[in-house]
Amino acid sequence: MTVFSQLRSGQVTAGVLRGERSRFQLFGDTMNTASRMESSGERDRIQVTQVTADLLTEAGYARWLIPRSTKIHVKGKGEMQTYWVRKAKVPVLKGSDLKSEMSTVDETIDSDGGESTGASSGEYGLGSEGIHTLTKTERLVEWDVALLTSLLQQIIASRGGVVKHIKPLSAEERTIGINGTVLEEFTPIIPLKRFEAQDLQQRQRPSSIEVGDKVKCQLRGYLSNVASMYKDNPFHNFEHANHVTASVKKLLTRIVNTDETNGLAKGNIKPTGKSSGANLVDLAGHSYGITSDPLTQFSVVFSALIHDVDHPGVPNSQLVKENTRSAQIYKMKSVAEQNSVELAWDMLMQDEYEDLRACIYQTKEDLHRFRQLVVNTVMATDIVDKELQTLRKARWETAFSENSALPESETDRENRKATIVIEHLIQASDVAHTMQHWHIFESWNEKFFVECYQAYQQGRADSDPSEDWYKGEIGFFDYYVIPLAKKLQSCGVFGVSSDEYLNYAKSNRDEWVREGQSLVKEYLAKYHRQQDHDGKISYTSYPTPR
Repeated sequence: MTVFSQLRSGQVTAGVLRGERSRFQLFGDTMNTASRMESSGERDRIQVTQVTADLLTEAGYARWLIPRSTKIHVKGKGEMQTYWVRKAKVPVLKGSDLKSEMSTVDETIDSDGGESTGASSGEYGLGSEGIHTLTKTERLVEWDVALLTSLLQQIIASRGGVVKHIKPLSAEERTIGINGTVLEEFTPIIPLKRFEAQDLQQRQRPSSIEVGDKVKCQLRGYLSNVASMYKDNPFHNFEHANHVTASVKKLLTRIVNTDETNGLAKGNIKPTGKSSGANLVDLAGHSYGITSDPLTQFSVVFSALIHDVDHPGVPNSQLVKENTRSAQIYKMKSVAEQNSVELAWDMLMQDEYEDLRACIYQTKEDLHRFRQLVVNTVMATDIVDKELQTLRKARWETAFSENSALPESETDRENRKATIVIEHLIQASDVAHTMQHWHIFESWNEKFFVECYQAYQQGRADSDPSEDWYKGEIGFFDYYVIPLAKKLQSCGVFGVSSDEYLNYAKSNRDEWVREGQSLVKEYLAKYHRQQDHDGKISYTSYPTPR
């Protein structure tokens, strides 16, 4: 079966025609135009009018559109410029060895000067010929598929290789999030799953778990849809989500691949999975239980990928000022973050991803823990809300202050610390560019400047960001980035990475003091040159500098 699809946006009249063959219909010029476009359409392609194209562009989805090379003739309308909607390219599973080809993706998004933390050979599921035909977004999706697949293997291994149908959980899935906003689900302590030492020692090797092509296909489809839900923002885009994910992956890996720098002796290293790693029994205590529970790690990586879905390119304060529909729905708090969680979660709950969900969780308890981890992790990326900042600071003092006398069990204390460590991990990853090589920081800083300046040009910001950008970045380093890096260091989980992040943050701050004023002038001049050249500037297509 083939389908010819034509779309035009506008007003319509709806009603039911009376008579023997009564039926619901739509009437009006909008419908007539779409109907008459059919003669110029093509099978299995979607053709849209200029009005529809303008609405998609305004919503941040200009990348979906391909202008037709010639205008079409529409009866009663004359010549019209129309557009094709770009088809999504879903890679076909062909082979097993992409290590050399896909390593470039790892190096691009994990470009902090450290070692590549790429997935091993055979995990990408694409032939070596296919990778060269993929777009950058598709390569990022393949990297994400490999990363999450490896974590799914660990989740399944942790429950003895069991994957059953989750139809009995359908009713429970439908109840999640229906009784309030996402932010209202936030909890200061997430009870992580605890494993007995014997269970950890006897855990099945993840490499022996076969996730299966069906689940990988669902995961690839889901992540491709997530990528399409990111708007064409200079900074808050799908590439940024992957940059954050790469940092999350690195920090989690630095917990797992421990050495004497964070208190675990090399004598404790034992084989696990495909490569050598620290004894899970020792790691469980060292990391407050984060490393012994693969569902926790999966949840944090998943959250990094979806944390800015549908980001509008302006801060929450502007959405509140404009009194947008989303601001009203989410009660003027953490608007963008709550919206991202709801969109990504609702899509994951669709029937077409049931096999993927069965790999993530099998019980009601794991379902709710997964949801809670996602909510807490994404909500932690709202670093501007002063009330949330105050609460986080108080919770940190309660958990890690030597003078804390809060009466609670050892398990609650460990869960409290784990919850706070996860929040700070995602916060550090969200601004990881400030704690990496100077050229990485400078590149992403320019993208963020352009996003803020575009908002100002569009009348969606009160002041010209170029006037205060230099001093603002110094303040951001002094009052947020460097204190955050020090907290990573003081929580004692990330070993050498926390020192590395802190040193880069201080170095970038000093370099910005020296070079920042001239760079802001360069950003502004570059923006206006490109605006004059083609009327539009796009930073989302630029590769992350090496």
